[in-house]
Amino acid sequence: MIQVDELVHRYGDTVAVDGVDLTIDDGECVVIAGANGSGKTTLVRHFDGLLEPDDGSVSVDGIDVSENLVAARTAVAMVFQHPEDQLVAATVGADVAFGPENLGLSHEEIDTRVRESLAAVDLDGREDDRVDSLSGGEVERLAIAGALAMHPAHLVLDEPFTGLDEPSRQSVLARLRDLRASGTSLVVVTHDLRDVAELADRVVVLSEGQIALDDTPESAADRLSDLGIRPPPSC
Repeated sequence: MIQVDELVHRYGDTVAVDGVDLTIDDGECVVIAGANGSGKTTLVRHFDGLLEPDDGSVSVDGIDVSENLVAARTAVAMVFQHPEDQLVAATVGADVAFGPENLGLSHEEIDTRVRESLAAVDLDGREDDRVDSLSGGEVERLAIAGALAMHPAHLVLDEPFTGLDEPSRQSVLARLRDLRASGTSLVVVTHDLRDVAELADRVVVLSEGQIALDDTPESAADRLSDLGIRPPPSC
């Protein structure tokens, strides 16, 4: 479980996250939506300690993130809005292996995690491919594979569909459906619910750093447009 209590984060004099309380249960899929500058990315970057609170706290599975970054980053894996920024190796297999290697796992366990994670995103057998040869959708899926190789309880994806063509969008969405079905907790940051409403248990909308709405997609539908969120077609 991810627990956020009265979280405040400032950039200089600007308050980006302002007193947020939020709980994300194990196995839950939560969409965090909001207009640009609403505080979405700032909020989720506290989940694995990439940012430190100015006030309040964040805990993962009962452990304060600021007191145990290793535990937080083992339990929470993040795929950034620009996934190419988090790729660290020249080849597909080496990139996925990077995280498990830093956990000090055996070579056998690392190899197993690489194979399983690449298979989960339909990149199996491509361990020797160069990262710079991949398409945008393949880079997104590779970043997801690298996150999955950590065997996280929670997977956070920041705008995972930005810049993808339609086949790539559908491929990434299919992988998220599979993860949802497997019981992995998903947190998807977006300003557009068209792709992810079907997966979501809850939609949490941020506005000016505060939670303006926390409800099921069905119950939230009538209020999304007023908060600057593009609702799914069914809404």
